[in-house]
Amino acid sequence: MAGSAAVLDRAHYGTPVPVEFIDWLESSTAQLAGMATDERQHVPGLLDAHLSTVARLIAGGRYTPTVGRRLHRLAASFSQTIAWHRFDLGRHTHASQYWAAGLHHAHAARDHDMAAGLLSDLAYQAAWRQDHPTAVSILTHALTRTQNPAALCLLNLRLARTLAARNEGRAALRSLAAAEKHLADAGTDRPAWCTWISEADLAVDSGQTLLDLGDSGRAHQLITEGQRLLPAARDKTRGVFLAYQAASHLDQKEPEPAAAAATQSLLLARRIRAPRCVRLIEDLLPRFRPYARTQGVLELLRLSGTVHPNSELSVRASPSRGNRTRHRFRRVTYEARSHGDTVPKEAPRWPAGR
Repeated sequence: MAGSAAVLDRAHYGTPVPVEFIDWLESSTAQLAGMATDERQHVPGLLDAHLSTVARLIAGGRYTPTVGRRLHRLAASFSQTIAWHRFDLGRHTHASQYWAAGLHHAHAARDHDMAAGLLSDLAYQAAWRQDHPTAVSILTHALTRTQNPAALCLLNLRLARTLAARNEGRAALRSLAAAEKHLADAGTDRPAWCTWISEADLAVDSGQTLLDLGDSGRAHQLITEGQRLLPAARDKTRGVFLAYQAASHLDQKEPEPAAAAATQSLLLARRIRAPRCVRLIEDLLPRFRPYARTQGVLELLRLSGTVHPNSELSVRASPSRGNRTRHRFRRVTYEARSHGDTVPKEAPRWPAGR
């Protein structure tokens, strides 16, 4: 970090970097990061080109220390957005590389809030991949890097979720209480990476934490409340929340509401082209198969392609034993398809992120 600061403090002898161009790049990164999920298929090339441009300016431009920090902050922001795109596609190795690069640039920019956000993203990925000890370690460190209430809320929510997964109930509840307090203190002055954190996220992630700790009654109440509060603009998050809801109903052996939530999630994820949401539902499908006679389950399996679209429930009368319902399933092999990366067989349930 000292080396990066020294580089920033030295004058460069390359091409001068116009401040107006930096202004334009900063405006572009906000617009690209804020695009709706179904529009993001059009921007990967733009993001890569913007990051390459900023990297060339950092390496070969001539600028003041203040402009240098702005350039590194831009590189961190573009790296973070690209990492999330890779993560949503299941390309975990590439995602972690971009998050790590972003962290380097955040340190060079001396932006502690952004560094905390990138650490939080790396912890999110670790928890998603069931590496809870790593997630706890990263989040504990990230909590020391920022004082912004919105950032502290999100970090504590993610810490509560991974502590609950480790069955550390008291610590998880303390983190939930801290998250609630910090959200109450949060104003409009927030780092870009957590502007979206809201009462909806607090409710759903608190519900998931309580569900993991065995308090299913209050958990379902909070999850339902959170979905109601979620704004329409956050459809990807809604799809993830619905997948969480489906999984929680399956945990409680309630296949009918589980199928309804999973169907909504799958249709939404396909409409907005959100592959991570689709994979959440695909990972749940084997748990639905024992309930194929339940209302809505066969329809979900047909929609997902798990059974042939023309499959039906056939009933044959038996004079001695009553009606038996028989199913015809196509044999399906469930595989993780994630560009060579490992994907959990059961759907992990973590804060919905971006």
